[in-house]
Amino acid sequence: MEIFDSYTMALWGILVTIATLMAQALIAGSTKARRPGAVPGKIDDSLSHESFVFRAHRTFMNSLENVPALLGVAFLAILAGADPYWTGILIWVFAIARLTHMALYYGIATEKNPSPRTWFYLIALIANVALLVLAAMALL
Repeated sequence: MEIFDSYTMALWGILVTIATLMAQALIAGSTKARRPGAVPGKIDDSLSHESFVFRAHRTFMNSLENVPALLGVAFLAILAGADPYWTGILIWVFAIARLTHMALYYGIATEKNPSPRTWFYLIALIANVALLVLAAMALL
């Protein structure tokens, strides 16, 4: 199909984004489930950034807050016929920024704000806004 040929880079970026979200779900769920007295659907209120369980859960929740918007905007851009090259680049910037955000959140236990992960959250957000502008321009 021509649309798949044109947007191959974008579709691979979407695949990586979805795979990252699924990996985060598995990591968050499995680390929490191994805790003594774990209750499905609940995180111990006493946990904070020093706990990997907390950081894995927050990383997954943060992605749940951000990935749906990316998916909506990405498919809007593709369906609107936005430039395939820039659509792909912006989706990959989002995907790489979210992977980096995840790695930093898993690796750095800090209450500091902004933390290093904040910059990659912002990079992903800016990429998503730029993709929305690209999609809107394609609709005009």
